[in-house]
Amino acid sequence: MQGVLLLLPDFGLILLGWVLCRVLNVGDPFWSGLEKLVYFVLFPALLFNALARTHIDFSAAAPLFVSGAAAVGCGIVFGLLARPLFGDDASAFASRFQCAFRFNSYIGLAVLGKLHGAAGLAAMGLLIGAMVPLVNFAAVYMLARNGKLGLWREMVRNPLILATLTGFLFSLSGLTLPDTAAHFLGRLGEAAITLGLLAVGAALKLRGSSGSTAASCYLLAVKLLLVPAVALLAASSLGLRGVYFDTAVLFGALPTATSAYILAVRMGGDGPGVAWLISANTLAAMLTLPIWLSIALR
Repeated sequence: MQGVLLLLPDFGLILLGWVLCRVLNVGDPFWSGLEKLVYFVLFPALLFNALARTHIDFSAAAPLFVSGAAAVGCGIVFGLLARPLFGDDASAFASRFQCAFRFNSYIGLAVLGKLHGAAGLAAMGLLIGAMVPLVNFAAVYMLARNGKLGLWREMVRNPLILATLTGFLFSLSGLTLPDTAAHFLGRLGEAAITLGLLAVGAALKLRGSSGSTAASCYLLAVKLLLVPAVALLAASSLGLRGVYFDTAVLFGALPTATSAYILAVRMGGDGPGVAWLISANTLAAMLTLPIWLSIALR
């Protein structure tokens, strides 16, 4: 029940986004533009600000990074094992493969912020920052390989990777953000979570084709059941406690991010199929995420 109550406001924003998308007569271009605003401007600002203002003790955070990497690595390995389920449709596999390990940062930051305040935001921001290059490399590599695109060209154009690397470098430099810049980036970051959750809801596709049912069910099980189980096991084995333990488990249990759809469309992949799988992932997470969160809080 505690997990349900913690997640209720955030899932409420997602459902509100779904309702507003169907009630307000603003058209798809509005929601598409909002999603791009969050992905290319607001969320990178939030990531950079969280990392740039955090003193990173890599020795203390190492077990958290290892737990996150174990969860992501599990999703990548078992996502690759889904290839035979897609038959000859290489584009569908390359596009949906990322749904086995990508994570919705908006939900993670919103929940950890309520649970642990600034410490929760810093811990989740730190883990997100460390994992963003890994998940984007795996996703971009598969799509670039399928579409015969330049891998490194796509990597250096990714706003989340750029924000993460510059945030880490700024933190390590020992410099301090001027108050005006910190407040400006903070305002953008505050907007990122709320608008991001509304955009997630607006992007839900309850109709359409799931493609291979077996492949979709398999990827859902990997992301929502196997990956969080590995995160929980790794966090427990490495002795994580408190905010770092909660961060590792919640990170593993997060549903797939809508950025997977943006990436698939931008790189010529199966956008509609990814959109459907993200929607199924988000809706199923409304049942699984409270359970994993309750386990973490015991």
